[in-house]
Amino acid sequence: MFSHVTVGTNDLARARTFYDAVLGIVGLRVVHADGDAALGYAAHPDRTPQFWILRPLDGGAATVGNGVTVAFEATDRGRVDAFHATALASGGTDEGPPGLRPHYHADYYGAYMRDPDGNKICVVCHRPA
Repeated sequence: MFSHVTVGTNDLARARTFYDAVLGIVGLRVVHADGDAALGYAAHPDRTPQFWILRPLDGGAATVGNGVTVAFEATDRGRVDAFHATALASGGTDEGPPGLRPHYHADYYGAYMRDPDGNKICVVCHRPA
């Protein structure tokens, strides 16, 4: 359904340290690096969807979108726990610890955090325990 999702950063090196740590847990890796301008993550280099982190093209400061959350899918609940713990250890902040969110559906097990630039991200497993 998506080609790619993009979030901004003001410090690409810091963002790479954070996202290399957390996205590896859900099977994503850097498939494109454009100096200090952009990083693209995907499961395979020739496939979409892709997740991009970049300096804003207009040269302005990256800012957080109000109401925007990028969610990554985990294959099991342990990966949700690991992603959240790694995010916090890598400079992210907690926006909701791992746990069931039955108001979404009975098996929705997710966690919410913000990356070092303040972008809100989520990791979720939709499978039963």
